[in-house]
Amino acid sequence: MAQEKLAPHDIEAEEAVIGSLLIDPDAILEVAGFLEPQDFFGEAGQPIYRACLSLYQRNEVINQISVAHELMRQDRLEQIGGAAYLSHLISTVPTSLHVQHYGQIVSRTAVMRRLIGAAGQIAAIGYEAGPDIDTSLNKAEDILFRVRMRRSPRDFVSLREVLSQYFEEAGQPRTTARGKQVSHVLTGFAALDDFLGGLERPDLTVLAARPSFGKTSLALNIARNAALNQKACVAIFSLEMSREAVAQRLLASESGVNSRLVRLGRFSERDEVRIMEASGVLSEAPIYIDDSPQLRILDIRSKARRLHFEIGLDLVVIDYLQLIQGDGKNETRVQEMSNITRSLKMLARELDVPMLAVSQLSRGVESRLSHMPQLADLRESGSIEQDADVVIFIYRDDMYHTAEEWSRLHDIEKEPYPRAIADIIIAKHRNGPLGQVKLRFLSKTAKFDNLETELVLTPEE
Repeated sequence: MAQEKLAPHDIEAEEAVIGSLLIDPDAILEVAGFLEPQDFFGEAGQPIYRACLSLYQRNEVINQISVAHELMRQDRLEQIGGAAYLSHLISTVPTSLHVQHYGQIVSRTAVMRRLIGAAGQIAAIGYEAGPDIDTSLNKAEDILFRVRMRRSPRDFVSLREVLSQYFEEAGQPRTTARGKQVSHVLTGFAALDDFLGGLERPDLTVLAARPSFGKTSLALNIARNAALNQKACVAIFSLEMSREAVAQRLLASESGVNSRLVRLGRFSERDEVRIMEASGVLSEAPIYIDDSPQLRILDIRSKARRLHFEIGLDLVVIDYLQLIQGDGKNETRVQEMSNITRSLKMLARELDVPMLAVSQLSRGVESRLSHMPQLADLRESGSIEQDADVVIFIYRDDMYHTAEEWSRLHDIEKEPYPRAIADIIIAKHRNGPLGQVKLRFLSKTAKFDNLETELVLTPEE
């Protein structure tokens, strides 16, 4: 019978860590930030290190006598081999100078043991043979993700190091896993990019409007501009529209052909040429679409992580927030939405990518004399306003007033009615100014454009 392999460990390194702590009370400062009691494999290591941490948290000195008293208080002194074993540990290291190095060895072998444990858990999921394969895969990915996250805790870095990194990145755009270089993801709209400086990593940007105001169109236009102008890799989670509908929207926007004709396939030979040319352009865009209609935040996190690890993401677009499913914990919808927005913000930070989330606005906008949206109109949760780094509203006067009403309301006859003009309102900007810019919106082609761009309409329009 083959001898069973012993899990990875290094008892000498573990004893060196504990010995260093016993001879130098300040050595705990070198390892407490990343080393945990459960990282020790030996039976004595965990209780002794835990006793050291208890003394450290109480601001008491750490030495052989104090640790022995703490272990005695916990009724564990004899379990670890008594005071004689503590004396042995002191004799194993002449100095505490290398305690961090020994601690890293202990931590690394602990990660290997967790990886082995994760493999066993994943094997158990496979043997369960559950009917929902996606749920099984998500469970397996989460197990590995927990191992990865425990391996790399964040710690303090000096301001000098942060500033040095900033200037390095400012001088040379960051390189993604694909070898592309994308720093700020630009929206492609000059006035908006002047305000925002593009979509920054790892910001959560919320784009909100009432139905039919063009929020999906603007989100898709931004995704298109980033992918084609900067070769940014974009992931789109389309919970409302099918992947075919998304592709048709992009085709209409790119070709300038009426979106209704694109959808129905009823277009002239001239328009067919334009659509084929647009298809060729869009085929080069690194855009990935997931049109699963009932996504949970767990699914979004799992799929985005997987795509990011495989090819490297530069932008994540979610259309839209209110369609994301809760986790089934019998919470109110407000609590669910709070968890969703908080999780999206955490995912943006984890992947270090900007995230653009489309959101509905409440009907409160319609009941006011002024229909201009406000932060309080964000539907179902104040946490959207709290968690978002940037909140952008779309407002179109032509959705509420005819040309005659506009002139009468503003008592203006000479100024032309602002046909096809959308106000893009930056209502929250954690790292910059608030303001408002104007874009042209062509509803028949589902396209936003810069105002200075020449207006070209197809005959059907």
